[in-house]
Amino acid sequence: MPMAKLTLDPAFEVGPVERRLFGSFVEHMGRCVYTGVFEPGHPEADADGLRRDVIELTREMGVTAVRYPGGNFVSNYEWEDGVGPVAERPTRLDLAWRQIETNAFGLGEFMAWLREIGAEPVMAVNLGTRGVRAARDLLEYTNYPGGTRWSDLRIKHGMREPYGIKVWCLGNEMDGPWQIGGKTAEEYGRLAFETAKAMRRVDPDIELVACGSSNTRISTYGSWEATVLEHCYDQVDYISAHNYYDAVSGDRASYLASAVEMEQQIKDVIATADHVGAKLRDRKRLKVSFDEWNVWSFTKFGGESGLDWEHAPRLIEEDYDVAGAAVVGSLLITLLNHADRVGIACQAQLANVIAPIRTEPGGPAWRQTIFHPFALTAANARGRVLRAQVTAPSMPTERFGEVPVLTATATIEDDRLAVFAVNRGDQPLPLEIDLHGLPNPTEISHITVADDDTAARNTEHDPRRVEPRALQGATIDGNLLKAVLPPISFNVLKATC
Repeated sequence: MPMAKLTLDPAFEVGPVERRLFGSFVEHMGRCVYTGVFEPGHPEADADGLRRDVIELTREMGVTAVRYPGGNFVSNYEWEDGVGPVAERPTRLDLAWRQIETNAFGLGEFMAWLREIGAEPVMAVNLGTRGVRAARDLLEYTNYPGGTRWSDLRIKHGMREPYGIKVWCLGNEMDGPWQIGGKTAEEYGRLAFETAKAMRRVDPDIELVACGSSNTRISTYGSWEATVLEHCYDQVDYISAHNYYDAVSGDRASYLASAVEMEQQIKDVIATADHVGAKLRDRKRLKVSFDEWNVWSFTKFGGESGLDWEHAPRLIEEDYDVAGAAVVGSLLITLLNHADRVGIACQAQLANVIAPIRTEPGGPAWRQTIFHPFALTAANARGRVLRAQVTAPSMPTERFGEVPVLTATATIEDDRLAVFAVNRGDQPLPLEIDLHGLPNPTEISHITVADDDTAARNTEHDPRRVEPRALQGATIDGNLLKAVLPPISFNVLKATC
């Protein structure tokens, strides 16, 4: 049976585990907000209409940051519609997803929900139909102590202390032809610079994210980042990356190897940002905010233009299988393997819309298969990411050529080691982990997300069909840790060293 080997050494590390890598995304899209995180009158709803079952699952998932309110939604959004007394808020047409937006859930409700789950906001501003002034006013509303028009309005709305929002996205996917108020790279770069400049004069301690390309397939990928950053490099801290990974029919191997594409995208964006920094003779090194990522069968989505005007429709509610969980696990591994340069990551989205959490109106909430690799990684990745040297058999793929069947990473905090590994292959994979330079391991455990049926899914009626389970059989031989990874599986091996 072919065997894989992973070599780890504490002298070689990537960087610290950034907690913001375990971010999520809540957009006013489909049922993510309404009947997702927010459903007044639901048996599990609190006095503010927040679903406590979803709050508990989000805590269990380990979400540390949440991007809001979009997404494409933000480019036609007037933030003032979502503050103040709910009865006085207007109902609007959302042009992004052709939805009727009641604004019953807005900034105050979002921040109250964040306090419940213990996460920080990653707030996006509208640079599509609005611009510098609206972004500046929103920042004054959220972060200025008081004594001004917008800060006093926040106090009037019941929040005396500032929200203190640190991370701000300067628009969303402004390169996309689908975006309301989309821009050329020159137009957006100038607008991002001027918006950032104004926002920093209100609060110099904020962190700003410039929009990178919306995906790697768009024709301006690469050149967009270069042009945008030539305008705003010295005013921003991050450049964003977005991508979704599709289970293309008939190309299962490439789908399982999706992390190869994420890996290359991260390298591309970093290289472009560093080139601009060198050209500008700026010693600052930008980080990547990978603030939209997930698996999604987007080739089956007909587009927003064919949607009917509805409030909270069932929109792209994907049912995930075991293979999807393995892909999500491999994407998390890739993010950790670039922890030195990827500072923020947000899986899109949290509830119902291509989401790890599903709900039914008036009914239950449950964990999809992709919930589990995220929760296990967020719970166990601590301390420092170690450089993982992988030697493994390969498998052929249409899109990426020969790809190793194993992708892996490891973190260590004090004497606690955690190894995260995905077997992309359809056969069991013996794995030998050489803990070079570490004390001999003890107290080993092996948890896997796998199933004999890789098409198995969790549903409303069978919500625990696929769950993490402990495996026996992992062994220790000196400083070697040995285990067998099930076919198409996400695995966490823990040891005390």
